[in-house]
Amino acid sequence: NNFIKMGSKVEYLGPACVTFAYLVLYYVLMLNAGVSKRLIEREYKAKDKKFDRYFGQDRRMLRADRIHLNTLEHMVPFLGMMWLHAVYVDVNRATIAGIVGTFARALYPFLLGSWKDGLGLINTKSVYPSTMPQYAVMIYLTQGVARKLIGLVLS
Repeated sequence: NNFIKMGSKVEYLGPACVTFAYLVLYYVLMLNAGVSKRLIEREYKAKDKKFDRYFGQDRRMLRADRIHLNTLEHMVPFLGMMWLHAVYVDVNRATIAGIVGTFARALYPFLLGSWKDGLGLINTKSVYPSTMPQYAVMIYLTQGVARKLIGLVLS
């Protein structure tokens, strides 16, 4: 099998697939921010108004940017901790936690207001079905890695 001959570890296929899925989600959300910007710019231009992405406070642009940047903010800790857990603790549990975390992240855009209304007068509890499972996954992964590493250091 060429896959094994190349030195790849099939045992880490789960975390690799989760990483791939998360990165695809990230780029889809980045594309959404770019498309949102273009659509909003056209709308402003049609009304002969000036569009300022960063200081204009358009709620729809704020929503698109917040979705993309929140995903970016969580990417490194989430993927890093998932991989540490896979290598040092349990690859199967890391994969399951990664699937849960990625699915919860994918819910975020649907819970953070609508395209029409944008970001603004939103009850922050509306995103809890997305954020709380993500935090639970991070706590699970982190405590597993911490316990394992402390055990290794003390042994």
